[in-house]
Amino acid sequence: MIRFVRTSSIAPGKVGDALVFAKEVSEFIAKHYGLKLEVMLPVGGNPHRIAWRAEYANLGAMEEFQSKLMADPKYIALLSKGGANFIAGSVNDAIWRTV
Repeated sequence: MIRFVRTSSIAPGKVGDALVFAKEVSEFIAKHYGLKLEVMLPVGGNPHRIAWRAEYANLGAMEEFQSKLMADPKYIALLSKGGANFIAGSVNDAIWRTV
């Protein structure tokens, strides 16, 4: 099992907008691709962060899904609406596997 986690720092004054956007992205992916994308906020540390988490059977499945997503013009248009909610350069991706 592969777990993909993307985190990003929220821009000042944009916590509410970032949460709405994060949920919108999650709902889009669930509706159009059937993938559960969790939205998470930290319990400790920097509170102005947000994360998305998805699970895949293996790395090949993750790569195939992300390729489809990045070729979807509706998804790309959705992403362009949310950029102002986050601090540029703060995105961090982590890929974990179950052992």
